[in-house]
Amino acid sequence: MTTPSNDEPVATPLPASVPAPALDAIALDETIQHAGGDLPKVNARYIWFMVLAQFGVFMAFITPLAISLSIKVNALAPGHEEYLGYITGAGALFVMLSAPFMGVWSDRTRTRYGRRRPFMVGGMIVGVVSLVVMALSPTVLLLGLGWVLAQWGWGTVLSNLQISTADRLPESQRGKVAGLTGFATQVAPVFGVILTFGVTGDPLLLFLIPGAVGVVLVTLFVTLVHEDDSRSLARDRIGLGGLLRKYLYNPAKYPDFSINWLGRFLFYFGLTLNTTFTAFFFASRLGVDIAEVAGIIAALGGVGVLAVTAGALGGGFLSDRLRRRKPFVLLGGALMAAGMLLMAFTGDVPFLIAGSLIVSAGIGMFSAVDQALLLDVLPEKATDAGRFMGITGFATSIPQSVAPLAASAILLVGVTGAEKNYTLLYVIAAALVLLGGLVILRIRSVR
Repeated sequence: MTTPSNDEPVATPLPASVPAPALDAIALDETIQHAGGDLPKVNARYIWFMVLAQFGVFMAFITPLAISLSIKVNALAPGHEEYLGYITGAGALFVMLSAPFMGVWSDRTRTRYGRRRPFMVGGMIVGVVSLVVMALSPTVLLLGLGWVLAQWGWGTVLSNLQISTADRLPESQRGKVAGLTGFATQVAPVFGVILTFGVTGDPLLLFLIPGAVGVVLVTLFVTLVHEDDSRSLARDRIGLGGLLRKYLYNPAKYPDFSINWLGRFLFYFGLTLNTTFTAFFFASRLGVDIAEVAGIIAALGGVGVLAVTAGALGGGFLSDRLRRRKPFVLLGGALMAAGMLLMAFTGDVPFLIAGSLIVSAGIGMFSAVDQALLLDVLPEKATDAGRFMGITGFATSIPQSVAPLAASAILLVGVTGAEKNYTLLYVIAAALVLLGGLVILRIRSVR
């Protein structure tokens, strides 16, 4: 998962609506779409505050996944790194079940502050509470509950930022904004690890320092980026049955959206296999204690900023300029696969660094350009953007819930004692991200 200047959409989401007095925003959007037009461009204010907000969410939300959770699990249950997979899987499963409901709720919210901002504020509050719970948890079970709350809270903030981009971003700016936000969300955990490097012995600071950054940057977006009053928008009644039906759609009616969903699912399944046990992988390959890995990951992440920048910004801006998305998505998947394979079959520091940099470039390119591609094929943007973004969320939340459990099992294949099969894990991850890029080539409405 921000932007400055006017209300410009950012890479991941599309912000609120621009003021349109006495006009029904939904009716207006439908008129534009039926006329074959596009949304008006957003300004720099929107784009940069969007980039900053997503940076903040990922620092608050993903830093725990990158290092804090690993350190906490190791402290509470030494020698049981598989518990990390159970915790992250449970959190992703909860989000998978709740995301479409939250999206429909957001679509149908009518307040003077708009549809998206109230959910950003509420999610941020839940997210801060979750960080405190995780920091102070005395047991693995309570740590897992904290992570579920984190997924729900910060995930709600991120999804509404992304829905905002769907509300506001024209096709000509999607790749650019996706590149900027994709870059920001990839480097945020790196800065989070660097910020917490000196406080790994203090659980409260380990979780709350990145969280404080998230609160400040999301608050800037909520207070400084305008969203229209939504109270005048039409809203039909919907019962429990209608709500449950919102979780489903006809894939044949929106084939390109469905293909993008499948490609994203495969990519994020492979990515989650690759990243869930990063700290333990480096500790194993470099022969150091898990507590020492924070510095190593911070150093690699700092260098990786350049690779992510090249992938996300290069892919995003070029895809807008060349009006082509699919070749960049495929290249992103191929780069990731190559980097993962290099890391899988080496224990030497230079090759681990090279593999990590290649993976970073691939992640940046795939995630940024695929986000723009998603906005290109997202159905019913005028009325159900939140719903379909929630359904899209299944493509990431299912892998995030299932892949850690699968990874825990893969690590035990063909090994004995305390050994873990990281080579097999990374090979399978490489195959999945490459397949995700290949599937995207089946989309017909986008080049």
